[in-house]
Amino acid sequence: MTLSHGNEECHYKTAFKMSKFSLKNKTVLITGGGSGIGKAIAVTFAAQGAKIHILDFNETAAKETENEINNTGALAKAHACDVSNQKNVNAVVAQIAKSDRIDVLINNAGISHVGNIESLEEADLDRLYSVNIKGVYNCIKACIPVMKNQKSGVILNLASIASHVGLNDRFAYSMTKGAVLTMTYAIAKDYLTSNIRCNSISPARVHTPFVDGFINKNYPGKEAEMFEKLSKTQPIGRMGKPQEIADLALFLCSEEAGFITGSDYPIDGGFIKLNGN
Repeated sequence: MTLSHGNEECHYKTAFKMSKFSLKNKTVLITGGGSGIGKAIAVTFAAQGAKIHILDFNETAAKETENEINNTGALAKAHACDVSNQKNVNAVVAQIAKSDRIDVLINNAGISHVGNIESLEEADLDRLYSVNIKGVYNCIKACIPVMKNQKSGVILNLASIASHVGLNDRFAYSMTKGAVLTMTYAIAKDYLTSNIRCNSISPARVHTPFVDGFINKNYPGKEAEMFEKLSKTQPIGRMGKPQEIADLALFLCSEEAGFITGSDYPIDGGFIKLNGN
């Protein structure tokens, strides 16, 4: 097709634009894809042509995401999966690998904790470690052999602004998200020759059902006031949106980001650089 004639040029540009960030014929595994950021990523990637496998501890939520995607004509499959349980993760990944490639792994599942080291109980520390660190380890370890055999793959980890700066009363959470960041660098370095890219995203506070539940539980009667206060902790003056995180994830997992590995991308409304930290 030539580019010199008006109509043909217009058609070419339209086709080119539609093909950008395409995930056609790609298979994507997303942990914690039943709600919040994970769900937004699942829906966004499905709309770009990917086949989605949703791994979530909450099977009901995972099935809801599956149904929402399948109702659009795209393809999704829900899997009940506890990412902290290596045997469970290995079984789910092995089942998927029997019939599908594993082109992209997104380690999104995670849990939070409020408190400093004095208030942190050992049981809480073990719980965060098992999901936020061991969960990422389990999923990468299960998927790496498949990606090596394919000679290609993309891994995207959800880190946090807590990986970069000190936050009040977030000792355990910050520790685990710091580990996610450095795991990203290590995986990227170790698997360069296997054509496996690994990057991470570091969001600030994002408005999800988790945030609403946290406010309702801890600040009854002051929900609106606390929402405003938490929103303003980002210099830009609001929380992020799950879709904004999903759009960045889409770019990093697409062929257009093929020159990017071993990098972390803050998406934080200016928090890290503009908040005086």
